[in-house]
Amino acid sequence: MVSSIPKPNPTITTVPQRCTGAYALMDSLKRHGVKHIFGYPGGAILPIYDELYRFEQRGELQHILVRHEQAAAHAADAYARATGKVGVCFGTSGPGATNLVTGIANAHMDSIPMVIITGQVSRAAIGSDAFQETDIYGITLPVVKHSYVARSASEVARIIAEAFHIAGTGRPGPVLVDIPKDVGLEECDYVPIEPGDVKLAGYRPTVKGNYRQIEAALHLIDVAEKPLLYVGGGAIASNAHAQITEFAERFQLPVTTTLMGIGAFDEHHALSVGMLGMHGTAYANFAVTECDLLIAVGARFDDRVTGKLDEFATRAKVIHIDIDPAEVGKNRAPDVPIVGDVRQVLEQLLHKARELDYPTDAKRTRAWLERIDRWRHDYPLEVPRPEGKLSPQEVIVEVGRQAPHAYYTTDVGQHQMWAAQFLKNGPRRWISSAGLGTMGFGLPAAMGAKVAVPNEEVICISGDASFQMNLQELGTLTQFGINAKTIIVNNGWQGMVRQWQEAFYGERYSNSNMETGAPDFELLAQAYGIKGITIRTREELPGKIAEMLAHDGPVLVNAIVSRDENCYPMVAPGQSNARMLGLPKPANLSGECQSITCPSCGASSPATHKFCPECGAKF
Repeated sequence: MVSSIPKPNPTITTVPQRCTGAYALMDSLKRHGVKHIFGYPGGAILPIYDELYRFEQRGELQHILVRHEQAAAHAADAYARATGKVGVCFGTSGPGATNLVTGIANAHMDSIPMVIITGQVSRAAIGSDAFQETDIYGITLPVVKHSYVARSASEVARIIAEAFHIAGTGRPGPVLVDIPKDVGLEECDYVPIEPGDVKLAGYRPTVKGNYRQIEAALHLIDVAEKPLLYVGGGAIASNAHAQITEFAERFQLPVTTTLMGIGAFDEHHALSVGMLGMHGTAYANFAVTECDLLIAVGARFDDRVTGKLDEFATRAKVIHIDIDPAEVGKNRAPDVPIVGDVRQVLEQLLHKARELDYPTDAKRTRAWLERIDRWRHDYPLEVPRPEGKLSPQEVIVEVGRQAPHAYYTTDVGQHQMWAAQFLKNGPRRWISSAGLGTMGFGLPAAMGAKVAVPNEEVICISGDASFQMNLQELGTLTQFGINAKTIIVNNGWQGMVRQWQEAFYGERYSNSNMETGAPDFELLAQAYGIKGITIRTREELPGKIAEMLAHDGPVLVNAIVSRDENCYPMVAPGQSNARMLGLPKPANLSGECQSITCPSCGASSPATHKFCPECGAKF
């Protein structure tokens, strides 16, 4: 969190105008390029909504009325992911503000630039347990980049200018602005502050890499025989897609991405090995296990990527590039740390490589790339075709085939991992809750993304359990004519919970069965005035996906799939990435047959076994 930020002293020649704090807020938002706001009104924020009414009447801003404040935060989050701009959402005091917290935490975990405006009770009532009073400033301190409480109308312009600057620069993140009701009503001499006028002396993110570290990194790359480029969400945030490609091609580096990094590198490229980690590709996990140099670019070595941390890339030297110095060395000590903006550091590396005439044929890596190709051939991602049933993977592959360039949002669970494995789209077109893993994210995220890019296809991949967390947003789609499509991969379970219960908890399916009490999703869509489609068989799948895409308006598709399909490969919790469950045959790392350590009792068995010989846990 940014703290102790001094007030800026911009040189302003604009003549002050007399207005309310609410007007100062709305005009400041407009000046910072805001076109859309997602929110829900209430008592404490009514002065702001009253001023918003006037701005909307003049066509200067559009407010999207959600059905639940959590959806407002997720929609603003996805708006930011799709555009790279700062997303904005509103909520009133008390329960309105607390309903935003999950969405704020989600944005914080995934480093998404947002400004959240909350109403608050009047200044005189703060601390008195007034009606709908909650200390949202204090509640959100751990999950924001910075926070403000506006104490007077005259502060509003400065606060908004600072909030946008902080949210969108350095490592992006959410900034909360809490505005008491009487501050919105209070008059002041308002002097607009333009985005370029903000200069914060105490906030200067490092964007250029240290030149000695640049040279040290190039030396490690030059001598590495088994390098691997490990790309995270920081590459998306810094718009480093072109630089990632040029860097990988120049040095012939295989590229793996995190869940957040999907889209930073073209997965159709010969150098791509897909996503790594718990449900990553086998060849990505084998590559990170055997590599002798790991170049981490805008990634944070989180547990879903590393598996057992002390067995992660143990043979590798590490170069770590990140704009946040707190992330460098937090989980893995790098041999060459480089603090800076990913795009700018990669440009420095490429410039220095040209200057020093580093070789580009990369003969050293040829055998390494051939080895990865063998893994890719031996351990491909598989699409099951069960007799008489439709597999979840078939649904996702067909959607990706018919809409290869769509913006995809997801909820969280098995469907999310299958989508990550099989959808291969471009920069900013993959929008998923990664760090927090928020069920209910997908539909409001699709809503926000479609508002951001109205001329693009936007598709939400959801599960029957996740979808029911925020299904009320179908009403928002209807009211505002938001043409986002949603596909429910419906297996009647909390799918990932069921998979873990099957593998690690003796098939005791405690409270994970969602089949009983589930709605008829097609009828539910119709109740909201939306087209509903049900898919039950393999034969009707292509035609009904085409029907969904051809419809001019929002669509809800209920794809009823096999109930017992599991998401593989899978690295069991606490295990090395080299030890994956569900591979079609045992891996051959360093000439040895792979074994699996049972996560339940610790016994070892060959990878070909389906059950632990000691405790019976299912693999």
